Amino acid sequence: MSMANAIPYEATAVLVLADGTTIFGRGFGANVTRVGQIVFNTSITGYQEIITDLSYTEQIIIFTFPHVGNVGTNVNDYETASPTAIGCVLRADITGFSNYRAEHTFNDWLKFHDLPCISRVDTRWLTRRIRDDGITYGALCVAYDGKFDVDSLQKQTIECSDLKGIDLVKKVTCKNTYSWDTTLWSFAKNSREDGYGRMTAAKKHVVAIDYGAKRNMLRNLADICCRVTVVPANTTAEEIFDYRPDGIFLTNGPGDPTITSIYAVPEIKKLIDSDKPIFGICLGHQLLALALGAETIRMHIGHRGSNHPVKDLETGKVEITTQNHGFVVAETGLPHGVTITHCSLFDRSVEGIKVDNKPIFSVQYHPEASPGPTDSRYLFTKFLKAMSG
Repeated sequence: MSMANAIPYEATAVLVLADGTTIFGRGFGANVTRVGQIVFNTSITGYQEIITDLSYTEQIIIFTFPHVGNVGTNVNDYETASPTAIGCVLRADITGFSNYRAEHTFNDWLKFHDLPCISRVDTRWLTRRIRDDGITYGALCVAYDGKFDVDSLQKQTIECSDLKGIDLVKKVTCKNTYSWDTTLWSFAKNSREDGYGRMTAAKKHVVAIDYGAKRNMLRNLADICCRVTVVPANTTAEEIFDYRPDGIFLTNGPGDPTITSIYAVPEIKKLIDSDKPIFGICLGHQLLALALGAETIRMHIGHRGSNHPVKDLETGKVEITTQNHGFVVAETGLPHGVTITHCSLFDRSVEGIKVDNKPIFSVQYHPEASPGPTDSRYLFTKFLKAMSG
C-alpha cells in the first residue's frame, strides 16, 4: 500500500526493514509480530511445503508468484510437523481455494500456526532490492486494529540483524530416534484412493542424521525400499554404527554450516573413514564438504525456488531443480580427491561433489523436491546402488 511512515487508515500489517523502510499492507494470519531475515522464493506452487521446510527457520518468505492460497492446505503436504518459518509476504490478497485435496484455507492455516502474513506489497520491487542489497532483515507485524509502533519494529530489526552464531539445527532436529517407512504419494484413478504408500520389504537400512529433515527426503528413501532410522543431529558415529546401517544420509537444515560443524564434522569424518556409502543434501552437503576439508561461504542472496538449472558435469545433462540455501561450498580450496559433479547455470556455484574412489557424494539442491520438479530423483537410486556395492 505504502512505503511512507504515515499509516494508511486501512492498513492492518506492516513490514519494517533495518534502514527504516516501512511497507504497509493488508494483514492475514496471526495478529503477531515476527522478526528475521527476509528471503524470496520464485516457485509457483507448493507454498505449504515451502513454509514447512525447516531450512526456512527464522525467515520471512516473499512469494514472488502473485496467486497464493488457491489450493488451500491439507494434512498431507507438511514437510515437518510444525513450520519454523516466521511469516510471509504476498503481492495479492490470499485467494479462496479450489482443490479437491484442500481441508483449510491458507489464512486459517496461518492463524493456526501463529504466522503473520502481509499482502498488497510490491514484491517485485522488494525482491529486486534484496537481490541488489543482499541479506535483508525485517519485522513483520499484523495488527488488525491498525496500530503500529514503527520505531520499535525498526529497533527490533536492527537487534535481530546483529545476532551471530546461533545454531538453528539444535532448534529443529528431532529429540529422539524414530523409524520411517512412508513412501511417495500416489495418484489413483479414484481420488479417494490417493495417498502415501508404506514400505514393507526393505532392501537396505539407512541411518538419516536429522539436521532439519524434510519428510519427502525420507519418503524417497523408503520408496527405494530402504528402512530408515532417523537420529538427532548430535548423534555420535559410534551410535550410528551400532545401528549397522548400509548407508548414511545427511539431511537438509537451517543456518550457518560452520556453526553446526562444531559437533557434526568430527562425527562425519569418522563416517567417511568407515567407507560406508554417504549421501548428503543441502546442509548435509555443506557439512560433508567441511568434513572433507573444504570451506563454505555465505552467499549474497542465496538460491530459493524450483526453477534453478543445474548441470551434471559428468553427463552434460541439465536438471531443473528446487533450491533453498544461503550458504555454498567454496570452489577454491577443495581438497585433493574431491571432485565437483554439478554446478549452477545461474552463477556457476558448486552444486554437487563426490569423493573419488569412495561411495560418497552430495548435492546442494533438493532432489526430493515436493511438489517438484523431479529431474533429480535418480540420485536416490544412485545411493541405493552404492549401498548394493
